[in-house]
Amino acid sequence: MLLLECPCCGVRGEETEFHCGGEAHITREGPASDDAAFEHYMFERVNPRGVHFERWRHVAGCGKWFHAARDTMTLEVWGTYPAQTSRPPEELLEKIRAARPGFKWRDIA
Repeated sequence: MLLLECPCCGVRGEETEFHCGGEAHITREGPASDDAAFEHYMFERVNPRGVHFERWRHVAGCGKWFHAARDTMTLEVWGTYPAQTSRPPEELLEKIRAARPGFKWRDIA
């Protein structure tokens, strides 16, 4: 069971209080995009084993979206931060790098 803290309202709860909205920090293609861009968005995703950045919504609380960094192998939640950011906060990346030497953040377009 994941324990997440909403950075918007500060409530900490189990994952059943939240809803996962998929990978964070990607360009979401819509109906106006060309076929190649939409194909890339739908089928060519990075599916890391380890640290993963996701979008979550606090459905049983404030209803706002936020991002979370978690480990897909251990279910460890590294931290949460507002959805309005284009990349994870540097202090969160440093925390992950300290525990996972060799971890590299790469901007996903």
